[in-house]
Amino acid sequence: MRHWLRTLLLAALTLMQGCGGGGGADTAAAPVAASTNTSVPAAANVHPISVDSGLANNINLAFTKVTLCAPGSSSNCQTIDNIVVDTGSSGLRVLSSALAASLALQQQVDANGTALIECAQFVDGYTWGPVKLADLKLAGEQASSLPIQVIGDPNYPGVPARCAATGASRNSVQDLRANGILGVSVFRQDCGSACARPNNQGMYYACSSPFVCLQTSVALAQQVQNPVAMFAVNNNGVLIQLPSVPAGGAASVSGALVFGIGTQANNGLGAARVVGVDPGNGNFTTLYKGSSYTASFFDSGSNGLFFSDNITVCDSTTAAPGFYCPASTINGSAALQGRNGASATVDFSIANAGSLVAASPGFAAYGNVGAPFVANSFNWGLPFFYGRNVYTAIEGAGTPAGPGPYVAF
Repeated sequence: MRHWLRTLLLAALTLMQGCGGGGGADTAAAPVAASTNTSVPAAANVHPISVDSGLANNINLAFTKVTLCAPGSSSNCQTIDNIVVDTGSSGLRVLSSALAASLALQQQVDANGTALIECAQFVDGYTWGPVKLADLKLAGEQASSLPIQVIGDPNYPGVPARCAATGASRNSVQDLRANGILGVSVFRQDCGSACARPNNQGMYYACSSPFVCLQTSVALAQQVQNPVAMFAVNNNGVLIQLPSVPAGGAASVSGALVFGIGTQANNGLGAARVVGVDPGNGNFTTLYKGSSYTASFFDSGSNGLFFSDNITVCDSTTAAPGFYCPASTINGSAALQGRNGASATVDFSIANAGSLVAASPGFAAYGNVGAPFVANSFNWGLPFFYGRNVYTAIEGAGTPAGPGPYVAF
């Protein structure tokens, strides 16, 4: 399966809800901060983002606002907040419950005029809902007639068995823990050529009625699109800027989502290290403790660093069950290897997540939390982004470092 399977992972949706409780080993006293901010200058290609508790007492999720308009309209518009910024997927997905009925977005149809519905599959579940067209506005940029997914539309309650079998439903705000996802990965579509062929991974369906849906192939232009690739300018990628976070965490963090790479004075690569990724799945390799994690990726939509290691895991009595709970903070180092032959070293730390969350209830930003993950994969989630400029270059788009796909920092 392609890159869209990695969005949010089990982390952002099910782990670390920041609830009360204690237990676990103590970490050394660490500085904490009420909030940490990066100055967001006014510019047509700069869109504010924030890491806060959002709608569900979340931690380490970067949120933003999006403005949707009926295609071609300048007045029939709605601004929706609590949208997760996600470099691990492509496309905008918005809960039906967050949309005003008056917005009346246009239904996307296949060549036979049948409604297109999507089953977007994530590691721990799926979102089900129609593909509709909207004009999306972010800062001074606009993507017109953008295909998006409307999650949990009550007009299409019949989820095909193949879709439901992929995991838990993420079709409500309670399950998604946000109003939607803004996917700005290295890919132009959320599925690509795999879904343009007859055997399309069970992702797109043609629904002739609310309960009659058949798997179908979908042309590239009709699939859910990375909105940045549809901007008129500043359309070759994104830059995420977030400040550093103290070892004890912060209540909130503010930063910027900057559109374009090397297209304006505010989005140049400078001395950033460019890591080429596999054009088919967006992965690079991480070398850590003698192991090679060939399915590695940057994912701002995951709320920790996810990798396999022999570190004690927080149990159900702690404030962060499922996350790592070492007796003392572990300092690690890993080497990233790109498909372009480039390499870079990344230092990181893993603290006792249970103690951190228990010590500062309501804090939303932690740069030193992690959890176990599937073998052969290292997920550099949002903690990696703190204190860095992280770039995501779109496949085939020209940049000062050559065409995407690549990531850089």
